Amino acid sequence: MTGVGPTAMPLQGLIGGAMIGLASALMLLGLGRIAGVSGMAARASGLAADGAPWSWAMAFVVGLPLGAALIAAIVGPVETHLPGSPAILAVGGLVVGFGTRLGNGCTSGHGVCGVSRRSLRSIVATAVFMIAGIATVALMHLLGVAA
Repeated sequence: MTGVGPTAMPLQGLIGGAMIGLASALMLLGLGRIAGVSGMAARASGLAADGAPWSWAMAFVVGLPLGAALIAAIVGPVETHLPGSPAILAVGGLVVGFGTRLGNGCTSGHGVCGVSRRSLRSIVATAVFMIAGIATVALMHLLGVAA
């Protein structure tokens, strides 16, 4: 568990948060665009025709795992816990994708960029994401599928 106490990873969280904030600020200042991962992934994969230039979207999407690898190389590997079942991961990914399309954005776009711009739509979307996440974790613990 990485949540609190001696197992918390505050340095990794601080560096990751700073990099997300820097990327979001550069995207907004450089292109005037919100740095939402779901929108960038849709643009990079060809699912969306509009949005940031394709090269920017692809660089952003490719940079995500490279940034994680860079941080792991600097401060050590980040501890993760995934459900043992690939089916749970697949269903979770589909539900997140559906929610992202339904909310017209994801936590990075609404939570990082939208909330900082005081967008009411983003504040509501982020609150819904948080409540859904808490409910999902509680349900997984009740069903015994959480680590």
